[in-house]
Amino acid sequence: MGRQSRSQIVVTVGPASTDVSTILRMIAGGMDVARINFSHGTHESNGGHIQNIREAAKKAGKTIPIIQDLAGPRMKTDVGHAFNSKETEIVTQKDISDLDFGIKEGVEYIAQSYVGTAEDIRTLRRAIQERGAKIHIVAKIERREAVENFDAILEEADAIMVARGDLGLNVPIEEIPFLEKEMVGKAKKAGKPVIVATEMMYSMVESNRPTRAEVTDIAYAILIGSDAVMLSDETARGKHPVEAVEIMEKIVSRSEVTAKTGSINSL
Repeated sequence: MGRQSRSQIVVTVGPASTDVSTILRMIAGGMDVARINFSHGTHESNGGHIQNIREAAKKAGKTIPIIQDLAGPRMKTDVGHAFNSKETEIVTQKDISDLDFGIKEGVEYIAQSYVGTAEDIRTLRRAIQERGAKIHIVAKIERREAVENFDAILEEADAIMVARGDLGLNVPIEEIPFLEKEMVGKAKKAGKPVIVATEMMYSMVESNRPTRAEVTDIAYAILIGSDAVMLSDETARGKHPVEAVEIMEKIVSRSEVTAKTGSINSL
């Protein structure tokens, strides 16, 4: 491809994209960071994803950091999953087991689901330190409580993920663009990386091209200063994982031109 974007593209690796050849094509298309969702799969299958990502990165001559996304206290619902308010611990026993596995596999980042307070981040950090590891923590903002405590969470976390899927179930959906803008702005001011995630090109789970609204959504994230945008189901289980990365790279690169120059004219 031509120009490579400055902003990072986080790609979720799953059953549809786990083979080395597909990962190599996604790297060539603009993939910068890999995410593995530990809400799904087993240590065996997720370990296979990690092994294939490492092998593909080595073949490509690039460094591809891995985000291990912990499940957190979630429960299944008719429409997928949601925060389990009956769970007493934000860092669950499954999370601890998965954390041990992630440390053994050498993941670079841990994404913590359903963060509500800064103390939740400190709890996970203590668990990491007790195991003699040093791994950056990405706080996923997907609860109303996290929005209310955002400033303290931002101070404690190493990075922020605006996880709009669950967030849209916990706050009025029409507030999402404005919360996204506010949180991205605060993270940028604090000098901490911020990822905008969830349903950025969801139509590409089936379609070979995004909707115009999805293109605008990605461009908006870049224009307000996001450091990274993320693909989830589009690459984990979608029919067109490579194309999704390639198209996102084009949109991000083009958006950066206007973000930098203020002009709508492309180079």
